[in-house]
Amino acid sequence: MTSSAPAVRAHRRTALAVVLCAGLTAALTACAGEDPDKGTNGVGKLTAARIDQKARAAADAADAVRLAGKLVSKGGTYTLNMQLSADGGTGSVTSKQSTFALLRIGDELFLKADAGFWNHEESGDGDNEDDQAAADKLQGKYVKVPQDDPTYKQLRGFTEKKILLDGVLALHGKINKGDRDTIGGVRTVQIMGGKGEGGALDVSLEGTPYPLRVARGGGGGIVTLADWGKAFTLEAPPESATVDYGGELPKSSG
Repeated sequence: MTSSAPAVRAHRRTALAVVLCAGLTAALTACAGEDPDKGTNGVGKLTAARIDQKARAAADAADAVRLAGKLVSKGGTYTLNMQLSADGGTGSVTSKQSTFALLRIGDELFLKADAGFWNHEESGDGDNEDDQAAADKLQGKYVKVPQDDPTYKQLRGFTEKKILLDGVLALHGKINKGDRDTIGGVRTVQIMGGKGEGGALDVSLEGTPYPLRVARGGGGGIVTLADWGKAFTLEAPPESATVDYGGELPKSSG
């Protein structure tokens, strides 16, 4: 009598091969069909130009934002940590060796800095009695900046949501899509000017497509954008902490 064992073993091997092949095929099909944008706001499926439009529109519509990081321009290098809204802004700016606080409510702009900011040590005028007297008077106080002062427009620019965002979010050259990333636990998609030389912008793939990080072209600095739409209080400083210098502010070393 001929044994059927070889036939049984062959049948089992064939059945096992079929099962393995079926499983592998299912796995490959699942991987190939997996949607990388599942659970996102769908912005990642759009063209780079449309992502740029969506991000800008979201930024414009937001009531508030916190902008923090470094901006490099022909006028110098500035480290900012500013909360901005349509009504004004508050926060700090560091330029050269000086850090000063800015507060704007409507058209009223207040500046607070230490004596070193107001003293002219770098220019060799630090021994000037008038300069020292002004520095002593102004240090640690909120100084109301006169609107006709030459520095008013420059300082106000740091508190203007639209002005800052228009400059920071601008990408130069043809806009292309970059890689996916995660910033602060939030999934993002990047868009770039050219291959990145025109700047790079990381846009949220969760919820509203807000810009979350910007690397400005030409080494113009990197800033993060957070607290989109998060309300904050703008309140004028008390009179006891305010100096109305009047006329034109003394020049500073900042």
